[in-house]
Amino acid sequence: GYGTRLQRDVASDSSGKFAHLAGVAKPLLPVGSCALISHWVQALTSCGFVDYIYVVTNALYEAAFQEWAQKFTNVKILSDQTRSNEGRLGAVACLQLAVHHFKIEDHVIVVGGDTLFKEDFSLKEVQKRFADVQAGSEDSCVVLSYLCRDEETKKYGILEVDGALQVCCMKEKPLPSDTKSRRAVS
Repeated sequence: GYGTRLQRDVASDSSGKFAHLAGVAKPLLPVGSCALISHWVQALTSCGFVDYIYVVTNALYEAAFQEWAQKFTNVKILSDQTRSNEGRLGAVACLQLAVHHFKIEDHVIVVGGDTLFKEDFSLKEVQKRFADVQAGSEDSCVVLSYLCRDEETKKYGILEVDGALQVCCMKEKPLPSDTKSRRAVS
């Protein structure tokens, strides 16, 4: 993405406190001692079942991600070559781009680069749940979601699920009146 809201907020901040964040991609924002995405790289690397981390970005932020990635031996960067929010490919198309470009023939964990995880989040538990689901059907997948407030539906993708928590539909940033669900995915 292009961080349109973030960049608008940074530009409109009259205090100057956040001026250094102008033009910084959300995943590269500092969280604690390093960039947000670095926390994911550390978690994915230490879990023991992730071989490579593929980051798909746009042409605007590609150089910044290439520079950041030099710290990691298992991170590969790919640009979707888009230069505007209007021309962006979207998450699914970017996933397909990475799978084809890097010739990925294994399971894939997809993480939004600007996603924070709570301290009690466990990749091992997600992997265990995925293995359980796969035992029932090899074509199955696991999608993580969380509940959001009514006014937040227009900020996230919202999953509509059935009684067994199987995804029936995903709505991209709907108004609260457009869905009964409050199950957000980032």
